[in-house]
Amino acid sequence: MKKPIEILKQYFGFNEFRGLQETIINTLVEKKKHALVLMPTGGGKSLIYQIPALIFDGGTIVISPLIALMQDQVDALKKRDIPAEFINSTVSKGNREKRLQNFVDGKIKLLYVTPERFRKKEFIAKIKNAKISLLAIDEAHCISEWGHDFRPDYSRIGEFRKLIGNPLTVALTATATLDVQKDIIKKMNLNESEIELFHQGIQRPNLRLEAKDIWGYDDKLEKIIDALQTYKGSTIIYFSLIKTLDEFSGYLYKANIGHSVYHGKLEPQKRKQVQRQFMENNNSAESHGEIILATNAFGMGIDKADIRLIIHAEIPSSIESYYQEIGRAGRDGKDSLCLLLYDPSDLYTQMEFIKWSNPSADYYDRVYNILRKDADKINSMGIDFIREEMSFKDRSDFRVETVLSMLDRYGVTEGSVENSNIKLISELHPNLENEKRLENKLMNDNKKLLAMVNYFKEEKCRRVFISDYFGFAGEKPCGNCDCCNKESGE
Repeated sequence: MKKPIEILKQYFGFNEFRGLQETIINTLVEKKKHALVLMPTGGGKSLIYQIPALIFDGGTIVISPLIALMQDQVDALKKRDIPAEFINSTVSKGNREKRLQNFVDGKIKLLYVTPERFRKKEFIAKIKNAKISLLAIDEAHCISEWGHDFRPDYSRIGEFRKLIGNPLTVALTATATLDVQKDIIKKMNLNESEIELFHQGIQRPNLRLEAKDIWGYDDKLEKIIDALQTYKGSTIIYFSLIKTLDEFSGYLYKANIGHSVYHGKLEPQKRKQVQRQFMENNNSAESHGEIILATNAFGMGIDKADIRLIIHAEIPSSIESYYQEIGRAGRDGKDSLCLLLYDPSDLYTQMEFIKWSNPSADYYDRVYNILRKDADKINSMGIDFIREEMSFKDRSDFRVETVLSMLDRYGVTEGSVENSNIKLISELHPNLENEKRLENKLMNDNKKLLAMVNYFKEEKCRRVFISDYFGFAGEKPCGNCDCCNKESGE
C-alpha cells in the first residue's frame, strides 16, 4: 500500500502536506476513524479525501451540493489520470447509468453526487452493490438547519450512510459554529467519541482584516478607490444588491477603472466568460478581468492564488458567508487586504433579505395550495401568477422564490416554474408547517446578522473574533488587523 506522501507527490505534484492535512489523512487511513474537518477556504480540504480514495481498495462517494464545483473537481482529477466521475441532473440517463455501473464495478475510484441523488430508487438499488471504503461530505455545514446554507437532503446523511453500509466518513467545511458541529455529528448518526474533530483555525497571517465606517455612496466610492490603488492586483468587490452593483460599476467607469461584473441576471454564457477571464487574469482593455464586481453568486470553486483584495461594499448576512468569501484572498501567501465597508443603512437590505428568506407557515401553506389547484396556470403564466394570487405584486419580495426553492429542496415538488413543468409530488413537509421552528430560524438568521455588526464594532482583534465565533480555542491576536494595529499605536 502506498503512503499518503507518495500519492501526494505522484498525482498532485506537491512535496509536502500543508497544515493538518497529513494528520487527518492518517486518522482516516491508519486509525480508520471518522473525522469532522474545519479548515479555512483554500486550506486544501479536497486532498483529505482524494488521497485516501487512491489508497483504499473500495470506492469513495463524495456528496457535494454544488454541481459546477463537482464538475470542476472531476475534470481536475481526470487530468491527473485519477478515475473519477459525477452524477447529477445535468447528466443524461444513459451516462448516469454507465457511470454508476462503472463505480459499482470498481472502475471509478471517486464518484461525486448531490444529496438529492439518494431520492432516486434506482440509484439506491445499484449503489448498495458497490464496495465503498469512504464517504466524504463536502460543505458539511449544509447538514444543519442552523448553518448558513441548509439543504434538507443533507440532513438525511445518517440514512444515506446506513444504506451504503455505514462506511468510514469524513465531513468537511470551512464554516461551522459549535452548535452546527454538534448537529453535523448527530445527523451522521455518530456520537462524539466515534469521530475526531480537527480545527485548523484562522491560519492566514497574510490576510489583513479591516472594517471602515461609511456614510453614503460618495464615501464608499472613495474608500473603494483608495483600496484599489493600495492593493493592486486581482480584486473581488462584493455587493448584496445587483442594483447597487450596477450603480458602482458606472461610478468606476467614470473614474476610468476598468472592471467586469458578475451576478445572477447575466446570461449563463456571459457568467462563464467573466469567470474565465478573471481566472486567467486577463486584464486587457476589452475584458478588464482583474477587477470584478459581484454578488455572492461569484466565488464558489474559484481557486485563484493571487487575489490581492476582497472588498465587501455592503455588509454580508453572516460571519459564515463573510469568512468563506475572504478566504479566497491571498492563497499564494502574499499580503492581501479583506476590507468591510459598513454603512448602517445597508443593514436594512440584509434585514429585508432575512424577512424574504423566512416565510411564515401560513405563507407556505397558501403557495402550496395554489400549486395544488393551479399548476397548469403557473406553468403557462409563470411566477407572476403566484404573486397575483398571493395579492402581493412587489417584485422586491422574494418570499415566493424562497417557498418554491424550499419545496424543491424538501422533495415536495419536481420540475420548475422556469421550465414550465413544476408539479407537486408529495404533501407539504412538516418542517414547513411548524411555525415555531420557522420563527426560531428567523431569530437565528437575525442573530447571524447581529454577529456581523459586532464584528465591525470589534475593538481587540478581528481574527480572534472570528475564531471565537466558530469555537476555535486559543487563537492569539494576529497583530495584522486594524484593531491590533490600533492597540499597538500604528
